[in-house]
Amino acid sequence: MNTKVTIAGVTLKNPVMTASGTFGSGMEYSDFVDLNRLGAVVTKGVANVPWPGNPTPRVAEVYGGMLNAIGLQNPGIDVFVERDIPFLKKYDTCVIVNVCGKTVEDYLEVVDRLADEPVDLLEINVSCPNVKEGAIAFGQKADCLYDITSQIKKHAKQPVIMKLSPNVTDITEMAKAAEAAGADALSMINTITGMKIDIHKRKFVLANKTGGLSGPAIKPVAVRMVYQAAHAVKIPIIGMGGIANAEDAIEFLLAGASAVAVGAMNFVNPYATVEIVEGIEDYMRNNGIEDIGEIIGAVE
Repeated sequence: MNTKVTIAGVTLKNPVMTASGTFGSGMEYSDFVDLNRLGAVVTKGVANVPWPGNPTPRVAEVYGGMLNAIGLQNPGIDVFVERDIPFLKKYDTCVIVNVCGKTVEDYLEVVDRLADEPVDLLEINVSCPNVKEGAIAFGQKADCLYDITSQIKKHAKQPVIMKLSPNVTDITEMAKAAEAAGADALSMINTITGMKIDIHKRKFVLANKTGGLSGPAIKPVAVRMVYQAAHAVKIPIIGMGGIANAEDAIEFLLAGASAVAVGAMNFVNPYATVEIVEGIEDYMRNNGIEDIGEIIGAVE
């Protein structure tokens, strides 16, 4: 039984990875999760300098998921290279580094620093507010997305995954723009913008007013967008958004994703990723599927 998948020339032992921002770099989870069982670990966003993130409160539970406005708090590339990469290299799993920034130059600085580091793929978070565009996210305008993708591709030594924002009118337009600019793969979807108000205090629950909605509530939207993008581009897609179990993951694979990432469910069940790996293996065994490629994009 073959569970291997290939993303931009990099082979993963199975299609299950962590979603950025929900797993750190695996240190916090390594007591619960055998990282060797995962196809890849996707790190929390890394910027060129340390980011303090947004003021608190910045996390809130909602029906079917959670809102977060963490603001991509991270210790910066220097600490990441010194501490996190050596930790991850102890395990037999692919390493995907999520890169964030406020300007194109910020992104390029991190991409250049990672050029000679032993990481397999770069995932570019284009949901960061673009300072020069009046805080519109890089991933919300096709020309903006094309520009940043093409500039990163000129600098990157590793294959580049563009992480698409769902907060757009037409996801296929964004997918095509990233592909045309040279992206090697896409990951989708990032969180959907949401809001929660405390009716007793008559105040916003999050200090930032809005936050990113993740969890089971967004899964049908994510599956639909992955399906649309898979039919619009030829590059591989990593599907995510509300994956809680193996059935959810298989749904994304059938829709056209070559791999999947587990996010909010890591907070609910630290064992979720490995349980999903095992669940996919059971599904293949029970259905006489020899190669996982048989189910990728099998629903037309």
